[in-house]
Amino acid sequence: MHLALYQPDIPQNTGTILRLCACLEVPAHIIEPAGFPVSDRHFRRAGMDYLDRVSIQRHDSWTKFDQWRRQAGKRLILFSTRAARPYLEYRFDPADILMFGRESAGVPDHVAAAADERLIIPIAPGMRSLNVAISAAMALGEALRQAKTSEDQP
Repeated sequence: MHLALYQPDIPQNTGTILRLCACLEVPAHIIEPAGFPVSDRHFRRAGMDYLDRVSIQRHDSWTKFDQWRRQAGKRLILFSTRAARPYLEYRFDPADILMFGRESAGVPDHVAAAADERLIIPIAPGMRSLNVAISAAMALGEALRQAKTSEDQP
């Protein structure tokens, strides 16, 4: 399992997600450009001392990331408020890449079109969205639960 952030623009959320990846031993990918320098104090504070314990791969552009993931043969699973399929109805594969868009704008249409699947975390009517770090934790938790369950079965 991998987790990718498309051009993240809030350093605290990115730091929190990278801390999540460190704790769950999940490689993280940051698709540039990010909306902040990685030296940002808010980013460092949210990531705490966990940033040294996470495998982070930075990609200069969407094109380079997409080339990498296609060569690696990995499915790209996009989480989006514009998706229709609930994430709890999806069967994750241990090699999947879970991708989350910019907090301010999601992902452009061409990125969404390149995803193998687009999933939504259903929320109450009238609410816009969950925080991206909360969404990443929910999605990654379910994907890893499924991967663990499939390992345990003969």
